[in-house]
Amino acid sequence: MQKGFRFSIDRGGTFTDIYAECPNGKARVIKLLSEDPHNYPDAPREGIRRIMQEELGTVIPADEPLDNSHIEWIRMGTTVATNALLERKGEKMALVITAGFRDLLHIGNQARPKIFDLEIKVPETLYSQVIEVKERVVLYRDDCQLNLETEMVNGTTGHKLHVWERLNLDQLKSDLQAVLDNGIRSLAVVLMHSYIFPDHEQAIGQIALDMGFSNVSLSSEVMPMVRIVPRGFTACADGYLTPCIKGYVNSFADGFMDKENLKVLFMQSDGGLTPMNKFIGSRAILSGPAGGVVGYAITTYQQDTDHPVIGFDMGGTSTDVSRYDGEYEHVFESTTGGVAIQAPQLDINTVAAGGGSRLFFRAGLFVVGPESAGANPGPTCYCKGGPLTITDANLCLGRLLPEYFPKIFGPNEDQSLDKELTMREFEKLTNEANEFLAKQNSSIPVMDSYQVAMGFVQVANEAMCRPIRALTQAKGYDTSQHVLASFGGAGGQHACAIARNLGMTTIFVHRYSGILSAYGLALADVVHEAQEPCSEIYGASSFHYIEQHTDTLIQECYKSLFAQGFSQEEVTITPFLHMRYDRTDCALMCTAASHGTVDSCCKYGDFKAAFTSRYQQEFGFTIPSRDIRIDDIRVRATGRACSHKPTPFPTPTDISPKLTKVIKCYFDDGFYDTSVYLYDNLVYGHTIPGPAIVIDSNSTILIEPSCLATITRHGDVCIKVDYQSTPSNVGLELDTIQLSIFSHRFMSIAEQMGRVLQRTSISTNIKERLDFSCALFGPDGGLVANAPHIPVHLGAMQETVQYQLHHGPVLQQGDVILSNHPSAGGSHLPDLTVITPVFYAGEDRPVFFVASRGHHADIGGITPGSMPPNSQFLWQEGMCVKSFKLVSKGKFQEDGVTELLMAPSKYPGCSGTRNLHDNISDLRAQVAANQKGIMLVSELIDAYGLNVVQAYMQYIQENAEVAVREMLKEIALKVKGLTSSTVLMAEDKLDDQTPIKLKVFIDEKEGSAVFDFCGTGPEVTGNCNAPRAVTLSALIYCLRCMVGHNVPLNQGCLKPITVNIPPRCILDPSDTAAVVGGNVLTCQRVVDVVFKAFEVCAASQGCMNNITFGDDSVGYYETVAGGAGAGPTWHGRSGVHTHMTNTRITDPEIFEQRYPVILNKFHLNHGSGGDGCFKGGNGVFREMCFRKPLTLSVLCERRLTQPYGLAGGYPGATGRNILKRKNDNTLLDLGSKASAQVLPGDCFQLYTPGGGGWGDPSNAQESPPPTKRARQFAERGSVATYQLLQESA
Repeated sequence: MQKGFRFSIDRGGTFTDIYAECPNGKARVIKLLSEDPHNYPDAPREGIRRIMQEELGTVIPADEPLDNSHIEWIRMGTTVATNALLERKGEKMALVITAGFRDLLHIGNQARPKIFDLEIKVPETLYSQVIEVKERVVLYRDDCQLNLETEMVNGTTGHKLHVWERLNLDQLKSDLQAVLDNGIRSLAVVLMHSYIFPDHEQAIGQIALDMGFSNVSLSSEVMPMVRIVPRGFTACADGYLTPCIKGYVNSFADGFMDKENLKVLFMQSDGGLTPMNKFIGSRAILSGPAGGVVGYAITTYQQDTDHPVIGFDMGGTSTDVSRYDGEYEHVFESTTGGVAIQAPQLDINTVAAGGGSRLFFRAGLFVVGPESAGANPGPTCYCKGGPLTITDANLCLGRLLPEYFPKIFGPNEDQSLDKELTMREFEKLTNEANEFLAKQNSSIPVMDSYQVAMGFVQVANEAMCRPIRALTQAKGYDTSQHVLASFGGAGGQHACAIARNLGMTTIFVHRYSGILSAYGLALADVVHEAQEPCSEIYGASSFHYIEQHTDTLIQECYKSLFAQGFSQEEVTITPFLHMRYDRTDCALMCTAASHGTVDSCCKYGDFKAAFTSRYQQEFGFTIPSRDIRIDDIRVRATGRACSHKPTPFPTPTDISPKLTKVIKCYFDDGFYDTSVYLYDNLVYGHTIPGPAIVIDSNSTILIEPSCLATITRHGDVCIKVDYQSTPSNVGLELDTIQLSIFSHRFMSIAEQMGRVLQRTSISTNIKERLDFSCALFGPDGGLVANAPHIPVHLGAMQETVQYQLHHGPVLQQGDVILSNHPSAGGSHLPDLTVITPVFYAGEDRPVFFVASRGHHADIGGITPGSMPPNSQFLWQEGMCVKSFKLVSKGKFQEDGVTELLMAPSKYPGCSGTRNLHDNISDLRAQVAANQKGIMLVSELIDAYGLNVVQAYMQYIQENAEVAVREMLKEIALKVKGLTSSTVLMAEDKLDDQTPIKLKVFIDEKEGSAVFDFCGTGPEVTGNCNAPRAVTLSALIYCLRCMVGHNVPLNQGCLKPITVNIPPRCILDPSDTAAVVGGNVLTCQRVVDVVFKAFEVCAASQGCMNNITFGDDSVGYYETVAGGAGAGPTWHGRSGVHTHMTNTRITDPEIFEQRYPVILNKFHLNHGSGGDGCFKGGNGVFREMCFRKPLTLSVLCERRLTQPYGLAGGYPGATGRNILKRKNDNTLLDLGSKASAQVLPGDCFQLYTPGGGGWGDPSNAQESPPPTKRARQFAERGSVATYQLLQESA
């Protein structure tokens, strides 16, 4: 029985929503501004006061503490932590880290977030000071041949470790005191391997608390998981945010009379509630949106259908998308505000389309976001000088009715939404678009403002559909077989269109959809989790260990929940194992709840069956012969706080709903008479055919034509969508709106191909590093869409497809081509390209082509990995093939391709492929990805017709051409103003002094250019020769960077460009020339030369620093970051990958776990960036000690030629490769390219190049001049993580 008021509060960035259950059974809803200091100090407390005052009938003063004797409980979700992280307004803190790693969290994974941004913007680190503490533990290895006479200890997993250096307490105390003297009271402690050896962290933590630090976040306690970088980020986030949260919690509690007996629970990122004294920063990032997921999960799943549910929460700045199928989907690492948080979080994917997303017309395309107008100034209709947004578009189309909005807009916050102002701004934008299009093609029909507004809405809808497809199809689910649960302030206006685009037939809008995050808090459970690392192989021998440690974690959970008043009957325990196949990185958190016990499993269920069935679902295969390794044991305990029963809705007395008014509303094909209903007038059983609008106090629901809404027993709105009701009426003539939509559709095809390839491949390179690209091509082989944007793949596949058209075999349906030869459009040999023609009924020739290019870890040659540093001939680098029918008439030619992969063994000193099984499996995956592309292309043709699809393919290419021409015209004007000429020139040299010369002739009228590489040096005897396709990829990359905004990256980009490359030069070598260095080194120099000619920015490190070592049992290959070049308004970023590469680096703990090495140091090489008005970024210093005899190889550049500075800026420092011999401490300079035998104790020291500076150093600026940056949404969730991974492959 309810004892008092129950308050569920969602404190958002703009509004605070409160759902209250009163003792008399009444439900109350109130919405307040989160910040309104003139009227109240705290929105949640003010909302509680107002409701209690009205329900109790007594005056409660606003400035006195509230009597909480009337309150049973309060539950809250808050964005306090998220906002503090995004805005960098957390507690000032310091980082304590193992000596030698002071810059580790600055370097992070070394990848840049936006690959085409020359000014690399990475959010600043959270800590203000760093203490390097002298201490070190090293993992024990059976194959270690170092004489380590050190103390041996056992880690928490039972693994042995060497205590290489004990904790230096005297120096530590001195350093901590210096931090305290600077006014810092919060500390994050992150030490190497502390996840299994926490002793040193615990000692530091106790000393810090004794000295007076108020908050100490130990990485081993915050999240004891392997990988020091994300664990370190998580500890820093905890130290940065927890004091803010504690401050808010305490100030909130201070507003009540008896705060000792105040029962407040906070929502955590994992969808569970926790007492306010246990609410910490690292678990609070998704506190706000998590309530919405719980809300739709419990109210929608299995209400009307057994289908799983997609949550669609569209707000002002962005849209959150998630999925529920009876269990909450969690991720255990996600990035928010540039910080990787390693903690259980609901998989909530934020996409760049909210009501406040800005509208742009760029070079013939309709573009929505990612910039947002925010709450202030907000959309144009808010009357505060804001830009046009999606909200304005909906207002223009008649979908929002100003008379039903409160008068809170304008400078004095006393006006209605201003539709007239919105219409005037749309007229300006419409005129701008029509003028631009008329210049391009006078026959294009003139658009009116309504068509333009509708176009932006359609583009926004398509943009939101792409991540929903990715979220479902990435895990092997059919998007159309889901229910769409729409909530949030703007979701109801777009739900019907989103569902129709995705093939969904049911939409569910809860009665409290406008405040569902608050309502969800009333339904949530209290959760306590416990977790510890593990390193066991799953099997009978480990069952006792699993059971013993799970039992311990379960008791910890019971103890916590019992202390909160739960009985054992109210607690549900769910054990999890974090499992992966041995020698892979793809771990899945598995519960055996739906897999009962069998003879060959532990008492908590058949985790092997759970793992293999989920692996099969997500990836399409299993690896029966491979051991399954356990990384972590986790227990999630839920305490059922209350059983919530929704109040039934009244039964109708009149079967017809009360009509409020009829208005004109614009849809795809014009204006419709649209009925308007007030939600308060609707009752159970009412049906409302579209078009119609349903309005309540917190949201507007648009029911589109051919849709039917029904009011359910509990007052929710269930909408049935007639998916077949909208046949295509798109014509052959160019429609700018459809151009923008087709741009999304074509890219979506390439993205979905990539998802299939990632799911069905088996190798680490493709499945986990995502080193692949998928693309769609026209019937002439011209690139239409390429995803993802791996720079070195850009445009290169087009050369491969067109080679097959001109020189390959005649293709029939069921044929698939394999190619990797540089003269056939290949990049380097390990990149295998699989090409499939797309045939369509009634057509004799292919109507499209689809292709996938994946980096195979080994294809034979003179060294493992097929990337030898000293190759002189192509055959030394592995299998090479110009054209081979991998599939002929539908039959996979396994014998033939096996013969090709083993063929390198015929050459002296060479081996065939060393991993045939992975090669074959990945090639099959590439064929499957292409087949997915064929299916999607065919569906598109079925919907629109072949002529229309091919017409828009051509329009998309022409649009990219227009964007590049406009950019070249702008550059020509700028250059001519400075030099009176439109000819640009530049030259740079490789370390062997081979020149790369470029002369650019720009036609300022046509917007075209000739890139002439005459004078470039001849092909070399080494492997720095770059295939022509690689040079073209570098040019497309440069052009995209200089355009400065998103354009379709396709054949059209190069149409205004003529490229002259002398045959047999280093950029177009002979058929037999070695090329592996050209793909990873020379391409960087091509970019440097182009940017030097255009004077865009100073040179970046100009190298990928390829480092390999290994023997017959182990092999390692990695590229290492350096310094980025400065520009006219920015400093170069330090310790980051630049231009044609963006690979992530292996985490130091994983590095030492997998390989017989010790990473002594990894930090920035300070002073290596070039001086200037704006300074170049610093390179890095990395020292590793070998634990057994190995072969070390380096393949590098910029060891002799410095990265240039521009406009008077100084060059960056060159890199160095130093081998330090243990026996006599001899230092050997290995030069740019070399191999050496290393012995136990030898150390390799890598100094990577810095970036060049920009401008006269005498005008040096500590920080760039402030620029007004548009507000952007914060990407997060598994879809955003996948995209970041692909762009860092």
